[in-house]
Amino acid sequence: MKIGTPELLVILVIVVLIFGPTQLPKLSKMFGKSVKNFRDSVSGDDEKEKDADAAEKAEKE
Repeated sequence: MKIGTPELLVILVIVVLIFGPTQLPKLSKMFGKSVKNFRDSVSGDDEKEKDADAAEKAEKE
């Protein structure tokens, strides 16, 4: 099941009706920050694991 253009337009209309056109910039900004924080936290966990692994290897040597 794919989401096509008509479905996306219906969702957009519903969002505009619920939040109003004046709230859309705030909503999109908040969504963008949420995505950025999520990506940073996911990539940050990988970096922390690499740092922890490097520290363990250094302690063993």
